[in-house]
Amino acid sequence: MRAEGYVTAPDYAGADLVIVNTCGFIDAAVEESLGAIGEALAKNGKVVVTGCLGVKKDLIKGLHPSVLAITGPHDTPGVMKAVHQHLPKPHDPFVDLIPEIGIKLTPRHYAYLKISEGCNHRCTFCIIPSLRGDLVSRPIGEVMQEAENLVRAGVKELLVISQDTSAYGVDVKYRTGFWDGKPIKTRMKELCESLGTLGVWVRLHYVYPYPGVDDVIPLMAEGKILPYLDVPFQHASPRILKLMKRPAAAEKVLARIGEWRKACPEITIRSTFIVGFPGETEAEFEMLLNFLKESQLDRVGCFAYSPVDGAKANELPDAVPEAVKEERRKRFMDLQARISAEKLKAKIGRKLQVLVDKPGIGRSMADAPEIDGVVRFRGGKAGEFAQLLIDRSDEHDLFGRIA
Repeated sequence: MRAEGYVTAPDYAGADLVIVNTCGFIDAAVEESLGAIGEALAKNGKVVVTGCLGVKKDLIKGLHPSVLAITGPHDTPGVMKAVHQHLPKPHDPFVDLIPEIGIKLTPRHYAYLKISEGCNHRCTFCIIPSLRGDLVSRPIGEVMQEAENLVRAGVKELLVISQDTSAYGVDVKYRTGFWDGKPIKTRMKELCESLGTLGVWVRLHYVYPYPGVDDVIPLMAEGKILPYLDVPFQHASPRILKLMKRPAAAEKVLARIGEWRKACPEITIRSTFIVGFPGETEAEFEMLLNFLKESQLDRVGCFAYSPVDGAKANELPDAVPEAVKEERRKRFMDLQARISAEKLKAKIGRKLQVLVDKPGIGRSMADAPEIDGVVRFRGGKAGEFAQLLIDRSDEHDLFGRIA
């Protein structure tokens, strides 16, 4: 609060507003908390209640109906929201020109929502843990407050990102947080459920294939979040995956993809892969191509292995020559281009909703900005939705007209 220009007062008389932090663990603590609320109301009149007893809103409101707001434990965003509402923060000429959503580098109609920093995995090709440390999840109330602010400012698509989205909350043991006065677990499923109430597109990126991913597929089928899943599978060879320190069961991955599509037929699955990893044989590369044929992924990116300074994989023997890596990458992408062309061709004749990025270019539910294809057409206004009739396609994009 001091960072925003507020100062604490030594007594009720000198305060413009009182925040009462409560405890509801035992009956004596409940009685003491309710007494403290009553005392603050009697001596000041403007009271915000927070803490453990905040989960019992009806009890507090029944005894003290004049409290300004009630939030739960660990709900700093909720407390600050109430303070801002009932005691506007002091003017600061250095920061007050910054909108409440902060400074966005994306267009007005979409925004990236970062939910955590760091990663608990130790993939041998990656140095993120050494740069950013282990996973640290943002408080879910803070994430939801940011999302709410973005939507209020006109954002129509939220792209959920982190180094490992499906691990959200693992570091805090899925601790219960609070948003809008309601308890909510710090976990991907509950986060998706909450984001799904905001009335905008919600797109998931960088989802490690944990079992818990299965829990969000029904939310996609119900239309609460976009039927889009970005899962970096990286390879299909069990030996290469083991060397990468990634999950090593391609057949199980194929089975899960089948289950996802069964539960949500409209799902778009994006993934990324690495070819030319140290020791990768031609047979193992062919295994990857076969996986691509069987999985029929919608959107795919492929990188030739690059020895990032500090990565453990650099110590592995049998480095693949650069020319071979590039040749494999090209073969991989040529195959995916054919798969993509067939999948996009199947959309001809359909009506699709697109979010317009600029006149003549929009994105459907299957298209993340900057990394996927687009839908090309005549007209449209940036930031608005349009209904298009698709009349042709190529390997990457769709083409249509306003329906």
